[in-house]
Amino acid sequence: MEEQIDLVGKAFADHYYHLFDNDRPALSSLYKPSSMLTFEGHKIQGVEDITAKLTSLPFDQCRHVISTIDSQPSFSGGIVVFISGSLQLPGEEHHLRFSEMFHLIPMLEGNFYVQNDIFRLNYG
Repeated sequence: MEEQIDLVGKAFADHYYHLFDNDRPALSSLYKPSSMLTFEGHKIQGVEDITAKLTSLPFDQCRHVISTIDSQPSFSGGIVVFISGSLQLPGEEHHLRFSEMFHLIPMLEGNFYVQNDIFRLNYG
């Protein structure tokens, strides 16, 4: 069971950051109207508002490099995924360290959607 949770967490992280780095508007397919994103302390709810926030960030290109992925089972088949890594922006010498937590909820089709997403840059 634990191994399956870890595999789902890694597959989700790979998929999410691939979309973020290459086709950011497609991230909307991972959220629902009830989904909530907390981005650097700012709370945003709903697919449209979350997608608007993610697509309006002040950079078009980036590359996420994942350092760690920790996954835990949650209630009703959900999964909590905590990710740390770095964000590489074009023309920037230093990478930005980040942490992000997702609460994934299962859907009838066997896929998951993001109910909760908390993102923070790590300074210092």
